[in-house]
Amino acid sequence: MKWHEITISTTEEAQEMISNFLHELGAGGVSIEESGTLSKQRDTSLGQWYQLPLNDIPEGQAVIKGYFGEDTDTDALIAAIRPRVEELREFDIDPGNVEYTAHVVDDEDWATAWKQYFKPLRISDTLTIKPTWEEYEPGENERIIELDPGMAFGTGTHPTTALCLQTLESVIRGGEEIIDVGTGSGILAIGACLLGAKSVLALDLDPIAVSSATENVMLNDLSEQVEVRLSDLLGVIKEDSAVLEKASGSQSIGVTVPVDLVVANILAEVILMFVDDVFEALKPNGIYIASGVYKNKETNVEEGLIRSGFEIVEKRRDEEWIAFVARKPQVG
Repeated sequence: MKWHEITISTTEEAQEMISNFLHELGAGGVSIEESGTLSKQRDTSLGQWYQLPLNDIPEGQAVIKGYFGEDTDTDALIAAIRPRVEELREFDIDPGNVEYTAHVVDDEDWATAWKQYFKPLRISDTLTIKPTWEEYEPGENERIIELDPGMAFGTGTHPTTALCLQTLESVIRGGEEIIDVGTGSGILAIGACLLGAKSVLALDLDPIAVSSATENVMLNDLSEQVEVRLSDLLGVIKEDSAVLEKASGSQSIGVTVPVDLVVANILAEVILMFVDDVFEALKPNGIYIASGVYKNKETNVEEGLIRSGFEIVEKRRDEEWIAFVARKPQVG
């Protein structure tokens, strides 16, 4: 099968929004390539190693590729996405000097080629992400996340995903009920269970992500602890708890609102849209981990969390990204 490859040269700051635009326009897959220069600072505090191809992408820039069926009108597609990209500037997201190109590729040119660069990755003190196609012998006390992300976001290599997993490791004490908003490949839900959470309700709006996360949950033998649902973010928390318990048919995973912890690895703009819902969904003293926040949105997110009643416990950073750890105060 032939595919139309739409390439957009932009900034790392705008990459997630533009990737989302491509998905919304029907992309069968999206890839992102950031700067691979040797001068780029990378976290190696846990012994991480990176097998990435060097490239000539300048620091802070990114190349995004979306793949569309061979009957796609690429001129119309680019015309549709161009104004949406330019509109990002109104939200203080700078896409830079954007360039668009299109050409035709075969299936094998993109569907699996990226796998050669996805290797086992130690992401925290105890968690290691292992692609399903790689051989790896875990060390003592090392917890392995088996992962085949497919077309869904979340391999653990992006700073926001790594921040979430490291933060989950620091706050989970065991036995928690958790909601994972925007689960992607399911990596955070799986990691939370391996760290001791009792059960996780994993939500995503993208059917591809729901399918990928469901498969990854099964790969890790966690189907009895993790339920993956196609949901409009936290709209599910407003449902009656009885509905939640029946969501998986006759088998309930035991997540009822309010929960002990909510984690969301999504864009700052979306985080701010439902911060009040998260506050409502948490038990007193419950924890909210909000990641996916680029540095230029740090103040907005912090103010939004405080305005909704949260206490900021901690801010973690990786490159230009921030993860907030916020707490719902104890009643009285």
